[in-house]
Order: sequence, then structure tokens, then C-alpha cells
Amino acid sequence: MDAHKKDDAFYEVGVASLYSKKPRVVSDDEKRAVRKLDYTIIPVMTMFYFLSFLDRANIGNARVAGLQKDLGLTDHQYQVVLTVLYVPYIVSELPSNLLLRYVGPNILMPTVLTAWGVIVTLQGLVTSYAGLVVVRAFLGAIEGPMFPGIVLYLSGFYTRRDLSLRIALFFSSASLSGAFSGLLAAAIQNMDGVGGKPGWAWIFILEGLFSVIMGVIGFFLVPATPQDSKFLTQSQKDLIKFRLEDDRPSVTPNVPSDKFSFREILRSMTSIHVILLFIMLFFVGTTLYGLAYFLPSIVNQLGFSPVKSQLLSVGPFAAGFFVTLIAAYFSDKYENRAVPTAIIAALGVAGFAMYLRTTDKFVAYGSLFLTVPGAYAIAPVLSAWMANNSEPYYRRASSVAFGFIATNSGGILSTWLFPTKEGPRFTQTTILDICFQAFVIGLTAVNVAVLHYRNQQKRRNRDKILAPYMDEKDPDAHLRAWIELGDKHPDFIYSF
Repeated sequence: MDAHKKDDAFYEVGVASLYSKKPRVVSDDEKRAVRKLDYTIIPVMTMFYFLSFLDRANIGNARVAGLQKDLGLTDHQYQVVLTVLYVPYIVSELPSNLLLRYVGPNILMPTVLTAWGVIVTLQGLVTSYAGLVVVRAFLGAIEGPMFPGIVLYLSGFYTRRDLSLRIALFFSSASLSGAFSGLLAAAIQNMDGVGGKPGWAWIFILEGLFSVIMGVIGFFLVPATPQDSKFLTQSQKDLIKFRLEDDRPSVTPNVPSDKFSFREILRSMTSIHVILLFIMLFFVGTTLYGLAYFLPSIVNQLGFSPVKSQLLSVGPFAAGFFVTLIAAYFSDKYENRAVPTAIIAALGVAGFAMYLRTTDKFVAYGSLFLTVPGAYAIAPVLSAWMANNSEPYYRRASSVAFGFIATNSGGILSTWLFPTKEGPRFTQTTILDICFQAFVIGLTAVNVAVLHYRNQQKRRNRDKILAPYMDEKDPDAHLRAWIELGDKHPDFIYSF
């Protein structure tokens, strides 16, 4: 079979599977190949993101351990310290995603992890407000590429139907890091005075050094592409290649037009489904980061001691971990993003409403077992939804980056929503969180309606859309159509 005929075969299979939405038969060999990816890629990415979230959010634990008091920070200054991280963080997300293919994820991601480990370690040496602000700004610039980079990276290893669970597997480490951070901080606090350093400084130093070690190890564990994996046999690499070409005909490697173009960034920015998910992820980011940074302080203000607050913060984050995995599993199994999103958001509404109305500190603490999963478990499903419906590569890279720009913009807002004087009720913030979670439910329904309408429109106008590419003399015309039209191709079925 020559190259063009082989590409045609891939194209026909890809169209059939996407257009009909009928899952093709997956062989046992193919399952084994995917399972090997799961065992060799996902644990590494999970550890990378675990450390990313741990090193970014551990300042909340350090605050309870005495950071704010020792440095003489006002509430306003502490909020500035949190906010300053997000500006360079957001600025770095899109450029890094566009550079990921050129630099190589096997180089970029371990380098990023190693560098921010050094910065986190230095954070434990600061003695002033100004020094902490500078270190947090550098931390944001270095950490920014990690989350969108991992999502884009995994989309090059897994099909659209498989992506939500794999994103959840690494993203769930965010809630796990919240739980682990509480336990770790409770233990590290006991090092107060060792080496003349306060306990909160050792939280940064020890966790930063561990990130440096993992970053160096990462250079030996992260393959650039499935074809570079040291753990797959050649036949398994071929199977993974076929799966990706079956799922996304535009990824066919011998098409020269799959190159960077500002047009793809613009097309991503003007896609209605990207805009809707951008807004939803902003809402999710506001609630998620608010809990990530302030949950130990919230528990502390409910009337629990500092050490007990660190330990009590573990339970809600552990609940978030399990709900995140369960939601993503069913999202992939039933190939549905909208229903899990709406259910999880409703869980958050219930939790925040409970927190708003109760006057009992134990009931208020119990509500956190609803609010944390209600915030954390949405993000992987929405991230997969964003990646699923954007093609080709650079449009997908842009959409994924925009999604995390939105999430982290919500993070900026969250840093100003928990002034100590309004605790422990935080009435205005809790009402805002309820509204944001409810808006996510409403926008989910709108997005489903939009995507369904777009699918119908593409079916009705298929011949008209493809007319410019019906050139019998050009053997690559149909592949050129996939590259130029991307997710607007009539045979690309938007998932919802």
C-alpha cells in the first residue's frame, strides 16, 4: 500500500468513527499498548502536577504556621503576595504551549520543574515582604507552562475519548496535594527553630528540594512522543500511531501544512465553544483556588488550632481526589462531558449553600466535603472538553492555553475574596461561589445546545464546506481539508 492509499485508509476509518460516533473494536494488543502508556506516562505527569500545585498552594499552610506573623504582613500584603504569582503565570501559558512542540516536552517540562523547585527552596529564605513578592513572581513565570503543557502533551498520546480520565488522573493530584500538604505541614512545623529557621520556612525548603530532585529524574522519564517511548515495542508504537490518526485525521505526520499560524490562535479565540468554556473555567478557577489557598485558614477561623486545622484540611481534599477520578471515569466511559460537569457543579452549590446557612462549626466543616469536590472535579472534564473540540494542533494548543488562562484569572480574583475580618462566614464570597457554580450549570446547557447546532449545520452543509477541496488531481486534498478546517471540518463531530 503506497503512502497516499495508506493515508486514505486512515482517513476513511477516522471519518467513520467520528461521524457515526460508534466505537470501533479495540484489539487486546491495542489495549495493552494504551495500558503501558498509562503505567509509564501518567504517573510521571501526576507527580509533576502534584508538585506544581503543592509548591504553589503550600503558602496557605505556611500562613497558618506563622509566615504572615513572622514577616509582619497585613492581610492586604498577603493578598498581593498571592496575586503577584498569577500575572506572569498567565502570561507564560500561551507562549509555552506554542513552543512545546519545538522545544520538546521531554526538555521543557523537566526543566520547568527543576527551576521552580529551586525558586520554592529560595522562598524559604525570604525575610521580608518585598523578597516574598519577587520570589512569588518568578515562581509564577516558571510554573505557568506546566498545567496546559501536560494537557496538550497527553492529547498527543491519547484519543479524544480517553482524555478526560487521564487528565483527571494527574489533576486529581491537585486535591491530593492539598491533603498531603496539610499532613506534611503539620509534621514540618515541628522543625521550628532548626537551623535558625521558622517552621514555615522548612515547608518551602524541603518541598522545593524534592521538586528539584524530581525535575532531574524527569529528564530520563519523559518521552517527547509515543514513538520515543522506551517502554513501547515498535508494534505498540504503530498501534498508538494508528489510534491517533483514526481519532484525528489532521495529525497525519506527513502533511507539511501543520505549522504554526497566528490564524489558528485567532480561530481558537473566536470559537463560541472556546469562549463558553473560557467563562466556565474562570468561574471554576475562582472557587478552586479560593479553597486551595484559604481552606486551612477557613478551618482555623472556624475555631480549630493551627495544627488541627492543617490535619482537618486533609479530609475535604481527599474527597475531592476520589470524586475527581469517579467523575472523569464516567465522563470517558459514556463519552459525555456535560452531564458530569452539571452534576459536580450542583454538588458545589449544595456545599456552599450549607456553609452559608449553618451556624455550627462542625456542619460548616462538613460542607467542605461538598465544596472541594464541587470545585476540583470540574476542571479535568472541562479541560478534556476544550481539548476534544479544537483541531488541528496549534488551534488545540491555543484553546488549552486559553482555558488555563481563564482558570488562573479566576485564581487572581480568589486571592481577594477571603479577608480575615469577614471570616469565618465569608458571606459575600460564599454567595459569589454559589452563583459561579450555578452559572457553570447554565453555561454547560448553552454549550451543549451550541455544539449540537454546529454538528447539525455541518451535516447539512457538508458538500458546500468541502467543495473547495474536491480536487481529484490533488491526492492530499482531503488531508488539506482536515488541516485547514480543523474542528470546522464537517466530519469532525463536536463532543458534548
